[in-house]
Amino acid sequence: MTANNSPQLTPIEQALESLLAAMKVVTQEQIVPTARASGRVLARAMVSPIDVPPQANSAMDGYAVRSADLAGAPLRLAVSQRIAAGAVGTELSTGTVARIFTGAPLPPGADAVVMQENSEPHEEAVTLLQAVAAGENVRPAGEDLRQGQELFPAGHRLRPQDLGVLATAGIDEVTVTRPLRAAVMTTGDELVRPGTPLRPGQIYNANVYTLTALLQALGVEVIDLGIVPDDEEQTRRALVNAAKSADCIISTGGVSVGEEDYVRKAVMASGSLALWKLAIKPGKPFAFGEVGGACFFGLPGNPVSTFVTFVLLVRPCLLAMSGCRRLAPLSLRVAAGFSRPRSAERQEYLRVALTAANGQEPRLQPYDNQSSGVSASLSGADGLAIIPPHTAVAQDDRLVFIPFSELLH
Repeated sequence: MTANNSPQLTPIEQALESLLAAMKVVTQEQIVPTARASGRVLARAMVSPIDVPPQANSAMDGYAVRSADLAGAPLRLAVSQRIAAGAVGTELSTGTVARIFTGAPLPPGADAVVMQENSEPHEEAVTLLQAVAAGENVRPAGEDLRQGQELFPAGHRLRPQDLGVLATAGIDEVTVTRPLRAAVMTTGDELVRPGTPLRPGQIYNANVYTLTALLQALGVEVIDLGIVPDDEEQTRRALVNAAKSADCIISTGGVSVGEEDYVRKAVMASGSLALWKLAIKPGKPFAFGEVGGACFFGLPGNPVSTFVTFVLLVRPCLLAMSGCRRLAPLSLRVAAGFSRPRSAERQEYLRVALTAANGQEPRLQPYDNQSSGVSASLSGADGLAIIPPHTAVAQDDRLVFIPFSELLH
């Protein structure tokens, strides 16, 4: 069934579509060394300037041969030269072979390699025990990359293995979009920094640590606005000042309906609010708007709600602003190791562990306490299982599972 279409609760799919449509891609570019480009988004397509390998080379240790010379194998032939990786051989004479090592270029005239396991070496000759076909045990030129081949398109977010591909092609720097700047604001008179003794009624400000780490994993520059008191005017000033230097502002708390929730009011007073309240659990009091040209993301104050709304909604928006093409995380269909009565009108995101016993198929097991205030449930889980609205779960039902490994980088 679909989510409740009440105007007070926006389905997450509809909300994400609206958010992404509102994102403006940064146009400023930077040239950075390839070695430091992991996690950055390419502003321009990368093309290989060379063939890799640049010429045919041996796929293993053995003997480079003219395959036509081996028709009578086993056959004893003279070893005319020795070619190690990094060396270049000379023309291979008919009726001779070249001792060759993995990665060394084939000498002119050779078209195959006999692996050393199929040979019997002598003083200055070798007996080849098996014939080989042309191209056997040879890596042809351009087998890995071809000159002029597009390696990665603009909008590709570089991974560590991608840096290896670029380096293989001899590319030592890349053009990427500049890092985003995000201002993080936590609100609440009850909040204090860790390391400060707690007084009655106070709690530690954990959300700023979570958000800062999530943003840094995306390569975003973080501007910590600190803890803003529960005061509408101070909140408004903090938002306006942040908008002068940040691409986006991310707040936690203050977007619900309580008399002390001033963030939503401050955004409406100094900018605009385009979205508020989602049909998801946890994370219902999520807000989106604009202040002074900067995007505003208002996350709920409970730690799980903060985390869930960030990874599901803010993360793809930040990637889109960076020009990244791939926004959606990989999700899997995994069997439930539990049963659950029919859910309500909001789509639920359960914190679940992926368990497998005695070689059996993995099952999803929910954390015992699914309260949005239990931050330990995030550390005790491997990802999020999605329960659609008005849906009951039976043992072995296949649920959509999003691993945290897809959401934390």
